[in-house]
Amino acid sequence: MSLRLSTVILPYRRWHEGGRSAWVRAEQLGFHTAYTYDHLSWRSFRDGPWFGAIPTLTAAAAATDRLRLGTLVTSPNFRHPVTLAKELISLDDISGGRVTLGIGAGGTGFDATALGQEPWSPRERADRFAEFVPLLDRLLTEDAVSSEGRFYSAHEARNIPGCVQRPRLPFAVAATGPRGLRLAARYGQAWVTTGDPKLYETGTPEQSVAALRGQIGKLTEACEAAGRDVAELDKVLLTGFTPDRARPLASLDAFVDFAGRHRELGFTEIVIHWPIPDSAFAADEKVFERIAMEALAQLD
Repeated sequence: MSLRLSTVILPYRRWHEGGRSAWVRAEQLGFHTAYTYDHLSWRSFRDGPWFGAIPTLTAAAAATDRLRLGTLVTSPNFRHPVTLAKELISLDDISGGRVTLGIGAGGTGFDATALGQEPWSPRERADRFAEFVPLLDRLLTEDAVSSEGRFYSAHEARNIPGCVQRPRLPFAVAATGPRGLRLAARYGQAWVTTGDPKLYETGTPEQSVAALRGQIGKLTEACEAAGRDVAELDKVLLTGFTPDRARPLASLDAFVDFAGRHRELGFTEIVIHWPIPDSAFAADEKVFERIAMEALAQLD
């Protein structure tokens, strides 16, 4: 089974002070996709520079030629399907059809309250996500959409000429619960996980592998219920949130071992964070680049 290697570049640097160069270098290193986080602010970066995902990806599209681009992940926390669809169609056009939308239900971080609302309960997040994804799917595939929902509505929303990628740009659905997995099975071209968050602090790598195996099993069941072959979906692991933490980036051999174990589970894409000094994503840049250029060849 072939494996792709991608990266996620956090939007914390001004474009002309290191922001642009990272995206250009990601293409030079041969990454399959370079993603960014779609947040208004995020964790320890809240009190420092942080830029918007869609403008950043638009600039990255103009600075690159082959690199796929995407979000990991966009959520309903501060997005509406109508306005998001218009931005995505524009980005897909500017990039020449190189965009993947990573999408999830969102969490309880800063995005959840930035617009002045109370954080949604897990049930409401799931309810909103279950309405958000199908409406966004329609908005990206139909010229005109009208829909009245409990949370999201559209009135004669026009999205002409639609996406460059047909019938629309791909969705990479982040999900581990049953409702989210059903959405991934029905609407996703890929499925995304960060592992089991309960294992991050005290779990072991072996426990994490077992948990991921269980998640893929549940995804398989959701696909079977939807009448779909689970092999049709790419399976994406966003690293940095399992008990391994940054250890896979300590050396080329460490990464090859990590990637091999997860490829055996069925993952088709592994995403590593672009190094950020003095953060949870700190890593030796020379080792990082060596992983980008040499790791996949050792897995063949």
